[in-house]
Amino acid sequence: MVEFSLATAANFIDENDEFDEEPGEVIESAPPLKVGEEREIRCSNATSLKKKLLKCGDDWESPELGDEVTVHYVGSLLDGTKFASTRGDDQPLTFKLGQGKLVTGLDHGIITMRKGEKALFTLPPELAFGATGSDGVPPNAATLFEVELISWITVVDVCKDGGIIKRIMEKGDLTGITGPPGDLDEVLVRYTAMTFDGAIVSKTAEEGVEFYIKDGHFCKALPKAIKTMKRGERVNLIVQPQYAFGDRDKDSTSGFPLVPPDSVLSIDLELVSFKPVIDVTGNLGVLKKILKEGEGAHTANEGAAVSIRYSGLLEDGTLFEKKGLDGGKPLEFTTDEEQVVSGLDRAVTTMKKGELAIVTVKPDYGFGSDEVKCDFATVPPFSTIVFEVEMLDFKREKAPWEISSHERIEVASRKKEEGNALFKIGKYQRALKRYDKAVDFVSEDGPFGDDDQNMIKSLRVSCWLNGAACCLKLDDFEGAIKQCSMVLSIEWSNVKALYRRAQAYMKTNDLHLAELDIKRSLEIDPQNREVKLMQKNLKQLQVESNKRDANLYTTMFARMLNENSPATKRLKAGTNEDKTEDDIMAMEVDKDPVNSNPTPPRE
Repeated sequence: MVEFSLATAANFIDENDEFDEEPGEVIESAPPLKVGEEREIRCSNATSLKKKLLKCGDDWESPELGDEVTVHYVGSLLDGTKFASTRGDDQPLTFKLGQGKLVTGLDHGIITMRKGEKALFTLPPELAFGATGSDGVPPNAATLFEVELISWITVVDVCKDGGIIKRIMEKGDLTGITGPPGDLDEVLVRYTAMTFDGAIVSKTAEEGVEFYIKDGHFCKALPKAIKTMKRGERVNLIVQPQYAFGDRDKDSTSGFPLVPPDSVLSIDLELVSFKPVIDVTGNLGVLKKILKEGEGAHTANEGAAVSIRYSGLLEDGTLFEKKGLDGGKPLEFTTDEEQVVSGLDRAVTTMKKGELAIVTVKPDYGFGSDEVKCDFATVPPFSTIVFEVEMLDFKREKAPWEISSHERIEVASRKKEEGNALFKIGKYQRALKRYDKAVDFVSEDGPFGDDDQNMIKSLRVSCWLNGAACCLKLDDFEGAIKQCSMVLSIEWSNVKALYRRAQAYMKTNDLHLAELDIKRSLEIDPQNREVKLMQKNLKQLQVESNKRDANLYTTMFARMLNENSPATKRLKAGTNEDKTEDDIMAMEVDKDPVNSNPTPPRE
């Protein structure tokens, strides 16, 4: 347990303390010194000190300004006269770098050291005791400090306001594979919280306590600090009242005393583990909590053939379906084919082989408003459902760059036909995705020969046109305009592209642009009945638009004439008679031509 006092708290929350460097930031330096070598170290104020390496350290990391270091040191003059030492009673000194506990210049030397390293620093007077000197040190004297860095504790100002000071007692996961947990993640922690007099006010059981960071726990400081920690990390937190319980009492719980108002807390905290929670859909519609990490770096993708086992439950724990458990056959399906509910389908495409996860699916990504009878129970309408899923195996759909140009054309043709089939049964969103994927396989930067150019151009044009038709059905008019414009960029006379783009322009009320596309279509194909019918509809829309504009301007002019009528002017004049002298002066100021420019009308 970390000893704590008000003096300790003051030491860590000095108002003038500023950490210019983030913990873990690499300090740029020259190549490492060899034992016996000496080098000049330049400080930030254009002064410098000298460092001579006496013994190499054991590690590669160095402390930073703001960290708490423990050292042995011997201070002496250049003639060898000692004036200070920790060696006599063998009691090392612990202090915070950057506060000039020994002398200012020595801090800049210590941040170049490694754990276990011993070095001799030569400090000029301005970096030591200056013109005043000290006990045993004459004024303007250069000094020597032999320093051994025993250990240090990284200190972090979590909120950058001194409210939560984190001292890292034991570093966490050093592999760098997993970072700190996020708001959605579920964490398992152990902690002991104390007031400044050492009274324990809260303590977890030995097995710890589990909670979601977004839900918070005990006090505001806890989730904020946990989001800066790694798995296995142990820290001591010094928490000011604004991040503890402020000016109110905290009721006693489980036999612990209450926390008085405005209490500063010391919390020993360990992040035992955490389960990452992924927002699959980006809107909290599908959340995946990873119980067991999978193998390798690859996940299943859209179009992958997957094999999973799972159990499906309602929020109250009622089992409604299971596959691949208790000797049953695993479920095999192709993702993005609507063979399972959308939420499960999308979560599976983020999973690695061997991964085990809990997937929580909101109604929009589950069964929606339908009541569905499953193997073991009926799922009521608008139910949130939960799947415990294990990815047994998958075979990813190959990316375009993984196959030959001939295979690319085959895949693009197949996906276009799949899109056509989906369009015919009203699956416009899925059809659009098929057309987009087909275009990806025959993109312009593909390794195609001259003989293939006509084929891939035809495929792209066909998919863009069909994609535009999907967008129109989905009321995505900007998307339709984009798809048609892609066609017209390589086939300027494509009537179908002009026709569909004009349709989209009419829906977005860009009637002038629609008129241009229709005019161009009729120049290319004067007898096209569909385009002529659209032209007729456009003229009707233009008439209605002109009527609306006429009514708008009529109303505007009527209002202006009413305001300038003699009766209105007499009413205004009578009102002005009641105005005070100050009001009339204000009106005169408003008549200043510099300040009375009217706001220009919108185009």
